Amino acid sequence: MSSIFQVFGGLAVFLFGMKIMSEGLQKIAGKRMRQFLGLVSNNRFVGCGIGTVVTSVIQSSSATTVMLVGFVNAGLMTLTQAIGVVLGANVGTTVTAQLIAFNIESYALPAIAAGFLMRYFTGRRRWSYIGDALMGFGFVFYGLTLMKAGFAPLSGDPDFISFFTGFTADHLGNIILCVLAGTVLTMVLQSSSAVVGITMALASQGLLDFRTGVALILGDNIGTTITAELASVGANLNAHRTARAHTLFNVIGVAIMVILFPYFTDLVVWLTSGLMEIGPPDLLREGQRPNIARYLANSHTLFNVINALFFLLMLPLLVKAAIWLTPMNKEEAGLDELYHIKYIDFKYIDTPSVALAQARAEILRMGQTVQLMYQDVIGSLKQRQTKKLSLWRKREDALDNLQKEITQFLVRVMQGSIMDDESREVVSLMRMVNNLERIGDGVEHIAHLIEDLIEEKLNFSEEGLQDYDAISQKVKEFLDLVVEAIRREDKGVMQRALEMEVLIDSMREEMKTNHLGRLQCGICSVDPGLILVDMLAVFEKMGDFCYNIAQGVAGIK
Repeated sequence: MSSIFQVFGGLAVFLFGMKIMSEGLQKIAGKRMRQFLGLVSNNRFVGCGIGTVVTSVIQSSSATTVMLVGFVNAGLMTLTQAIGVVLGANVGTTVTAQLIAFNIESYALPAIAAGFLMRYFTGRRRWSYIGDALMGFGFVFYGLTLMKAGFAPLSGDPDFISFFTGFTADHLGNIILCVLAGTVLTMVLQSSSAVVGITMALASQGLLDFRTGVALILGDNIGTTITAELASVGANLNAHRTARAHTLFNVIGVAIMVILFPYFTDLVVWLTSGLMEIGPPDLLREGQRPNIARYLANSHTLFNVINALFFLLMLPLLVKAAIWLTPMNKEEAGLDELYHIKYIDFKYIDTPSVALAQARAEILRMGQTVQLMYQDVIGSLKQRQTKKLSLWRKREDALDNLQKEITQFLVRVMQGSIMDDESREVVSLMRMVNNLERIGDGVEHIAHLIEDLIEEKLNFSEEGLQDYDAISQKVKEFLDLVVEAIRREDKGVMQRALEMEVLIDSMREEMKTNHLGRLQCGICSVDPGLILVDMLAVFEKMGDFCYNIAQGVAGIK
């Protein structure tokens, strides 16, 4: 029993060490790793190299993959770029296995002590982060030492030996079972490095032979994909496709290696014994296998290098497969197209007349998106359909992204050589963009309030619902008016806009007064009543934003 506790205690120390080492390294790297990832070009080999370097530094392929899913979700990286980097991340994560294969357990406690001193006694943030990384490094190897010590007595237990001798990769069926075991174990532990460490500890104590260890490590490459899949939950379509591609190339790569398993293991043995001049992997010395850890580490690295190179060459097909596995419905197709600028082309920055026409077309598209977002959210109160209501989230993300890209474009235009009237037009266009985004924020606020009503099972009174319908319809008319004015470049929109602005303000004041009267008479309940008051204020602000857009269209501001 003490051996079992030692094994699980060692595993816990190992996992804890991996966690604080990875977190420490990420803190040391800071924003530079994210900036480094941002340098990814359309060259797939450059992307793969960057993924390898970043993951080697932060010692966590999961962290790299989660960052990439986030980048794709934010529109900062294309699907093809992200997949190239993920291929490199798989190679970078094998550095951990190579470190474990070195016989440096004797440095574990000194590393923990040195890391502790840096963490708690230096008083400087950067040294504190270095201390975390060093402490984590020590805990990884100390945990590995504990696991090996726990497995040592078990290597003489007949029942334990019979279990593992029956668990050997001696034919195709058993190879597949070993791969599945490695997959499940990695999914449970959420750490591919931990599974590699356990496999090496078992193999070093003579409980696993080389081929079985390789099969388990192949399974670990499939199990690690669960992290990216979890990270893509709730993200946009391309983020889902990035996770699918990650799963796809690992599953296909492992399947190919299972078919070529004898040749792959022979290649690992030939390369390791030839280049490193060490004895065979299954050499037993005093009941232990002193060489097997290096062979297993090399098999892990070699598989991921071969897999990355193969899929880099096949990257267009991999992207197509990921898209085929994650098709988009009509709504998603519109959102995916919306997420990036459609009409703007930066090569026309030096031709202001063309550039401003492109920007106006993009702003019109942004306005039409706000209209759709508004209609979906406002209509959901009566329908009480949370699924339709949830569409605003992706549209709001798209609006934020469009605002940023259009503004960057207009700033670049303004920095060039332009006429005074063109400069004033740029200012007006920026005013339109910013106020359209603010209307989107207002719709978001209304959506949250409707969600509160649905979740709390609250209802407006009949009079409150009539007020909601009336003011929301009037704001819709105002929004339609200014979007149409953007399309027609209607300089005479201000008279109608002023009438609408005054009307909405007076409606809000009148409705608020009437509503307070109903509250006093007990016609309306307090909780939905407070939500209605908030909604009236938001609708009034959206009217203000529409008026600001009208000023921009008219060239007043």
